[in-house]
Amino acid sequence: MPSSPGRRASLAAALILLLVASGAAAARPFTDAAGRTVELPERIGRVLAAGPLAAVLLYTLAPDLMAGWVTAPHPEALPLLEPRTPTLPAYGRLTGRGGTANVEAVLAAKPDLIVDSGSLGPTYASLADRIQAQTGIPYILLDGSFAKSPEAYRQLGAALGRQSAADALAAEAKALADRVDRAVATLPEDRRPRVYYARGPRGLETGFAGSINTELVEAAGGRNVAQDGGGRLGNVSPEQVLAWNPDVIVTLDPAFAAGLRTDPLWRTIRAVQTGRIYVAPLQPFPWFDAPPGVNRLIGLRWLAARLHPDLFPEPMPDVVRAFYRDFYHVDLDGDQVAALLGPRPPGAEPDAPK
Repeated sequence: MPSSPGRRASLAAALILLLVASGAAAARPFTDAAGRTVELPERIGRVLAAGPLAAVLLYTLAPDLMAGWVTAPHPEALPLLEPRTPTLPAYGRLTGRGGTANVEAVLAAKPDLIVDSGSLGPTYASLADRIQAQTGIPYILLDGSFAKSPEAYRQLGAALGRQSAADALAAEAKALADRVDRAVATLPEDRRPRVYYARGPRGLETGFAGSINTELVEAAGGRNVAQDGGGRLGNVSPEQVLAWNPDVIVTLDPAFAAGLRTDPLWRTIRAVQTGRIYVAPLQPFPWFDAPPGVNRLIGLRWLAARLHPDLFPEPMPDVVRAFYRDFYHVDLDGDQVAALLGPRPPGAEPDAPK
């Protein structure tokens, strides 16, 4: 016997209430690294990274969930990325200096979750709360400090439902950092080279001691010559670099490094005279900085071997292949490894014996 219109309406209303109740039950509370409790959907299919640090972290754990890139990968990076990701759109950054994304861009990406990694200060927590309120999309914060990399993986894994994979990467990150820490822990002060991090095309911007941008220097068994700057990035004078007279120069700029031996400002510095100029590999993400995220894990191992080759006899190409396979989801051939590790300026020390 057909049901009455009233009965059908009641059943429809009951069904709607059931669906709403089911949706509410499916949400799960998640406490992020800033102590904020955020309701996450039970299933997460698309994730938007708020900034470069979060983008690298997300890519290493779950490239299949990426809604896009903060900035489009460099053309040289494309062969070194998981095959599905190079064509993802670039939507800009929500956080940090030069934020370009807006609420409309966030909504257009249709993410189930927004993830940020970096500072946990009130400014970033407030931004997360505001964007979450404006968009209705859950937004979590993770600690971006180098020492907290394993914890960031575990937390992101819990948020995404990828705990097993996250635990594996967390364990690898910890093992890599512990290997370096054990090797350099007992080094006396006079065996820790004095290092200058040369940023920019002129090499006159640097990260002062305590800066997130130079965390690798001390971790790799060096001493940052830029001590008095309150843990910030800043510009220095040529005279100051000459006065520091560092044993080692680290840079991300191959053109800058190539010109040091003929530059009257730099050629008298000890690092230039001895050839201890190290250009950090850049692809698919720079190894030393820019962004200062989990991409620095391989950079730590690389810099430690540059500063103390006697303590790290393992062939660096083997280390690179394993890292790229596990974290970047690509199998490198010999030519790709060689391209990453060189060329270096004349006089720079070779890789550890193979």
